[in-house]
Amino acid sequence: MKKGKKLMKSKLLGTSLLVASLFATAAWADGHSGITTSKFGKDDQAGASNLMTPAKALEAVGLMKTGTVMSIGRVYEPAMPLFGSRVFAVRGTSGRAGGPFGANKVVWMDDFIATEIGQVGTQFDGLGHIAVGHDHGATFYNGFDASEVVGPDGLKKLGIEHVKPFFTRGVMLDIVAVRGRNLEKGEEVTSADMEAALAKQGISAPTEGDVVLIHTGWGRHWIKDNATFNSGAPGISLDGAGWLIKKGIAVVGSDTWPIEVVPNPNPDNAFDVHQELLTKNGIFIHENLATERLSEAGVHEFAYIFAPVPIKGATGSPGAPLAVY
Repeated sequence: MKKGKKLMKSKLLGTSLLVASLFATAAWADGHSGITTSKFGKDDQAGASNLMTPAKALEAVGLMKTGTVMSIGRVYEPAMPLFGSRVFAVRGTSGRAGGPFGANKVVWMDDFIATEIGQVGTQFDGLGHIAVGHDHGATFYNGFDASEVVGPDGLKKLGIEHVKPFFTRGVMLDIVAVRGRNLEKGEEVTSADMEAALAKQGISAPTEGDVVLIHTGWGRHWIKDNATFNSGAPGISLDGAGWLIKKGIAVVGSDTWPIEVVPNPNPDNAFDVHQELLTKNGIFIHENLATERLSEAGVHEFAYIFAPVPIKGATGSPGAPLAVY
């Protein structure tokens, strides 16, 4: 009788483990689809910034023909369009913060800024910004579970401090020139559009470690019509994202707030291009860039220079990226 009970208990335990295993496998297939160990190693937290090599820097130097340095970032100000309930507030000291001190009567000013660091204005999305959710939480880049990443005082893993500085070839794809007009919200930028832009501009395709910026003309609404700017955007399709992923680029940027097309052509999905780039491939995203400056100057190749502000545990970074040509 005791042997029978032991055998039954053993069978039940085995069945439970099998069911748990199958459930875990199903959950992985459903909620973690496409997330694999990074090609840079199971502990990697730097993603595609690992592609910043001396060779890429020297290639970028070769693109500096005139010595012109252009900021392609926008001014941070309360009047700029903000996604959702994000805020940007600057508080001065309403007079001097200190002094006068010394015989020379030195006086100084300070300020306090309250905002979502890295997620307002010209913003650089880090690898801890986006995950793929599932029944038991979420999975981030390199297969890191949310329990390893999310913390009350910032990210425990994948913080922006792990991202290496960028000094590489930049390519601006002028889709406005390809279409002969500014794009409207909901219009997709496909791989065919990108190929057409390369052909029209007469430049070679992006290669591993390059940065690709997409000019859609959507920046024309910046501050002038924030409601329209925030209502949606033209942007890259899943097909376009796949094209960029195959090229092995390090960063994709645009003059829109989501980079990808909004509304999503698939009404059941939301921000799936973010997941493809950041979560599944470690490719960074640079949003709200002033690509019209490059377009107006007729510049399609340049040295892209950007060093994320190394705020420990941050999901992204503000800053002023440079295009030098």
